Amino acid sequence: MSAEPGREPDRHVLILGGTTEARRLAEALEHHPSYQVTTSLAGRVAVPLLPPGGTRIGGFGGITGLAGWIVGFGVTHVVDATHPFAERISFNAAEAEALTGVPTLALRRPGWTPGPGDDWRFADSLEEAAAALPALGGRAFLTTGRMGLHTFARLTDTWFLVRSVDPPDGPVPPQLEVLLARGPFALADERELLARHRIEVLVTKDSGGSATSPKLTAAREAGIPVLVVRRPAVPEGQPQAASVLEALRWLDADPA
Repeated sequence: MSAEPGREPDRHVLILGGTTEARRLAEALEHHPSYQVTTSLAGRVAVPLLPPGGTRIGGFGGITGLAGWIVGFGVTHVVDATHPFAERISFNAAEAEALTGVPTLALRRPGWTPGPGDDWRFADSLEEAAAALPALGGRAFLTTGRMGLHTFARLTDTWFLVRSVDPPDGPVPPQLEVLLARGPFALADERELLARHRIEVLVTKDSGGSATSPKLTAAREAGIPVLVVRRPAVPEGQPQAASVLEALRWLDADPA
């Protein structure tokens, strides 16, 4: 963030980040003279892509810790641009808004929807997905992240290709190959990956966005079923934006 010479920003935006949208919002506000920007990252990735502006890494210590940080650092606006499956911080942000009165916007990219030719099955949790998986195929491409990999550890007869940014830790399935990679991923590469590993079923969370969606197209083309974990519940009553542009409009429209 940079300001005009001699002018101090009169707004401090706390972006709860970790997504492409969070980084793009920080980039859009970087040279805006009215805004100071701090992006908070949870610290689950060993080497995160840092956005411009100020950053902080690690938890706040729950609702009261987040509220205290907002007040202590003079935050005037909060944008919850966390991953759709990071539900705890979203509820903490809503509670912190109630405590501090600082307006909070939920920036949530739209989820994926199946199209013609897609063979999608749905689960409400990783546990439900693990229970349904054996009936769909014996060679699975698992793209739900390393944090929930232990949920699939009991599936001893399923071979897994797991793609994640960092190596998994904790219990893992006995038949496992790990691919360390960070999106976006090209459609041609996803096609080749499914064919080379003879994948029979794709397992994914409904993360939305375009960075990892080519795997869905590749699965449709190959006639492979996709097991989709639905998004968890989100706080009600907050204003929401589906894009960075909508978030910028919300910030500009708020007279605070």
